[in-house]
Amino acid sequence: RKCFVKPHDLWQNGWAVLRAHWYLRTAKQVGRKVRIWGRPSIQNQGTLLVGDRVRFISTIATSEFVTGAEGILDIGAGAFINYGCSIAATQLVRIGARCNIGTYVIMMDNDFHHVEPERRNEMPESAPIILEENVWLGARVIVLRGVTIGADSVVGAGSVVTRNIPPRSVAAGMPAKVIRQL
Repeated sequence: RKCFVKPHDLWQNGWAVLRAHWYLRTAKQVGRKVRIWGRPSIQNQGTLLVGDRVRFISTIATSEFVTGAEGILDIGAGAFINYGCSIAATQLVRIGARCNIGTYVIMMDNDFHHVEPERRNEMPESAPIILEENVWLGARVIVLRGVTIGADSVVGAGSVVTRNIPPRSVAAGMPAKVIRQL
């Protein structure tokens, strides 16, 4: 059985690899065969680590990746991040290997302001966000600071994750709650 690769596919993948090298030029580490489709917004003032075969989509809507001066954004091998996502790391956001991030997901390890009116100009403490291996976040999921989502878990579309999710769980809702184990 022969495998035929269309010249157009080689062209698209070749550009995606070159685009990754350009957009991730400020990263401390970029793995092999990292690909970017579209034009993401990457503001790296801290440490950006990208594993092998990570795929970024930023075609329909711009994906945003921000690291503060002390921030670490660590994206594991084989991860997939779809369009329209906003990921900000002032301390640590770690996306494990083989994670799938749906469209318009927001992950920020800091709230950037207090709720009290007299303290709204103060920046609160950051707390790390950890996605262990093979986590799947549906479309428009929001992950708040200080959350760890266990390996092999799924978070349903539109959920707001405010607390840790154990491994091999399906969670959904606002706030997200475990609805069953896998």
